Amino acid sequence: MDKANFDGTLVLEKLAEIDKLDEFNDAIDADDFVKVKSLMREAHIDFETIANVMKKMADADGKH
Repeated sequence: MDKANFDGTLVLEKLAEIDKLDEFNDAIDADDFVKVKSLMREAHIDFETIANVMKKMADADGKH
């Protein structure tokens, strides 16, 4: 998935606040859906946003 989809978003800002941005980017690169979801929950990102991110990841990988 292209990390550019998240540039300047609240998702990245919240992950940066908890110092998990690099870990999130690594999980995106590895298509680690479980880790991505876990990190977003840890950053207190709302359910709808998490669902949208997961959908974008699946669409990017042709898993939709």
